[in-house]
Amino acid sequence: MLLQEVKTIFHKELDGIYPKEEVDAFFYRCIEHYLGLERFVLVVHPNTTVTKEDEQPLFEALAQLKQERPLQYILGTAHFMDMEFAVNGDVLIPRPETEELVQWIMDDVKNQKSEREHRTSEIRILDIGTGSGCIAIALAKYIPTAKVYALDISEKALKVARKNAEANSVDVTFLKQSILEPELALELVLAPELALGPELALELEFDIVVSNPPYVRELEKKEIKKNVAGHEPHLALFVPNEDPLLFYRAIAHFANKNLTKNGSLYLEINQYLGVETQALLKAHNFSEIELRKDIFGNDRMIKANPNP
Repeated sequence: MLLQEVKTIFHKELDGIYPKEEVDAFFYRCIEHYLGLERFVLVVHPNTTVTKEDEQPLFEALAQLKQERPLQYILGTAHFMDMEFAVNGDVLIPRPETEELVQWIMDDVKNQKSEREHRTSEIRILDIGTGSGCIAIALAKYIPTAKVYALDISEKALKVARKNAEANSVDVTFLKQSILEPELALELVLAPELALGPELALELEFDIVVSNPPYVRELEKKEIKKNVAGHEPHLALFVPNEDPLLFYRAIAHFANKNLTKNGSLYLEINQYLGVETQALLKAHNFSEIELRKDIFGNDRMIKANPNP
């Protein structure tokens, strides 16, 4: 069969479900992943043919796309900060907005380099709710002086994150713990993982705490695309309507006690709750609170510093 015919079938089956441009992207990503073909192959070689064996994974992917399963889960990979990450239904798919948060941290660390020139100690970073590990791994890869720790309640998610750290050749200390139990996070998890005593563990401080916690309210489910709500882990997505900032409150409490004197807290947030999140941070003794919009113009990330 001509490869162009396969592309036509993709559009015939999917154009009623997705925008045509997105169907094009699906098709080209699939031929790149399964056949090792560049997206311009049909321009250069319009009569390219594929065997029955080559067709099979393409049409299997097509069948799953018709069920609105995310392409990243179908292929088992996602791109983030110029790296490849393994993903499955146990972790959220990394998103461009989160890349912006990571870039913000990287830029700040670079800008503060002169202040750290005479400092020999490493930069300690904690990623809370790490999921696939994309934030922690990107920071470990692109900030050479960083010692990165990553926390998650899901052992299945941590399994994926560990695999991604190894694949991207970075050293991250992964910890299984809920931030909703912050005292335990240090005393019971960090201590045995680092072979520290409880007293020393409780004194452990971080220069940067970052998190992209669950923040979508149940009432906002109707705004979530079916391929997200139907396939990505609800544990990492949704929070109750009556207490949508419960994770932010726990993170703020933890960070207030465990950030260094000049440390910073970075958060990805619900676009509808920017004002409320700022107020929560102020109530937890944070200052210099900066709210930023994402590439889509939505309030999406916050940086704050603890008051002395």
